[in-house]
Amino acid sequence: MGWTTAVTRLGGDHQIAAVAWNDLETRYAEPHRRYHDLRHATAVAHDSGALAVAFGLSARERALVAIAAWTHDVVYDARPGEDEQASAAWTRAELTNAGVPEADIARAEGLILATIDHSAPEDDLLATALLDADLAVLGASPEVYEEYASGVRAEYSIYSDEDWRAGRTTVLENLLARPRLYRSDIARARWEGKARENLATELTRWRDTDPHHR
Repeated sequence: MGWTTAVTRLGGDHQIAAVAWNDLETRYAEPHRRYHDLRHATAVAHDSGALAVAFGLSARERALVAIAAWTHDVVYDARPGEDEQASAAWTRAELTNAGVPEADIARAEGLILATIDHSAPEDDLLATALLDADLAVLGASPEVYEEYASGVRAEYSIYSDEDWRAGRTTVLENLLARPRLYRSDIARARWEGKARENLATELTRWRDTDPHHR
């Protein structure tokens, strides 16, 4: 579901939503973005929408998932936590300007904030659709996964190779230690196996280039 369609489905003004979309496109085209760009947002909107349909969510619930998918990285400066909070604030401001009801604004805002630590109540199907879709790239083809990994590295180029290797290794180890990467059975069936292969391959590569690892 597109951004303007989602906003109007929640009762928002179409023209105001269209102006907000122009700002969103500009933000996602910022030159420092190498992975968290409009392609990523589009992929998350597509995958979360498919999951939302599979979960049997209502039209209004699907619109909320779509809004969160399109805007969860609308502000991105490689500052984990702060970026999501700023993205949620942008979303709140734009939905308020469009005349979307406060309850819906708060729900969309909460979904975006859930991407900070990727946690939400187990029975929150809206969050499950968004969070599983946000990690879908982990289960992509090796070529697409490599593009993702290289893009994220470029976004954190202020860090030395040694510091990045240490931090990235910890992230990969923590992901692989999880009993499950995805919240829903549908996402696990679709992406879990390939995701673990991709993560393990990247982890091996970083370990092989670490002079301190045995």
